[in-house]
Amino acid sequence: MWNYFGNMMGGWGWGFGFGWIFMILFWGLIIWAIVALVRGTSGHGCCGGHNGSSHGEKTALDILKERYAKGEINKEEFEMKKKDLG
Repeated sequence: MWNYFGNMMGGWGWGFGFGWIFMILFWGLIIWAIVALVRGTSGHGCCGGHNGSSHGEKTALDILKERYAKGEINKEEFEMKKKDLG
């Protein structure tokens, strides 16, 4: 009949022993959410648009583009250095 916990399943839980599947899914979802939260706050998540660099760090190509935009180098020098980079 009724056991100590007030159900008639005889202690089997959800669906005659399949409760462990839901427990694994539950903890998997919790772990996934924590990882997604950590990756989102650290800026290393997917599709961040950082071109492989961290916050505040400029790549050599970024610096080269800035120098060209400021007029420190001409187009020929820009193209030559760009080719050297990559």
